[in-house]
Amino acid sequence: MSSTDRDVDHALAYPEPPASPLWHRHGAEARRLTPAEQQRNRELLVLAQKHPTRPRSPKTPTEAR
Repeated sequence: MSSTDRDVDHALAYPEPPASPLWHRHGAEARRLTPAEQQRNRELLVLAQKHPTRPRSPKTPTEAR
């Protein structure tokens, strides 16, 4: 095996495909949030930060019975 074989990054062997046209937004821009919506979002963010999510315990098929 030559040194050039080890230096090749196989993930870069082919060029990246072009971006999907579905990723581009055409049309009306998103509307701005009202001050009430902004305040509600802030309150929800603070609430979520105070109460961290519980870790999910993995269940095996025998435990689910």
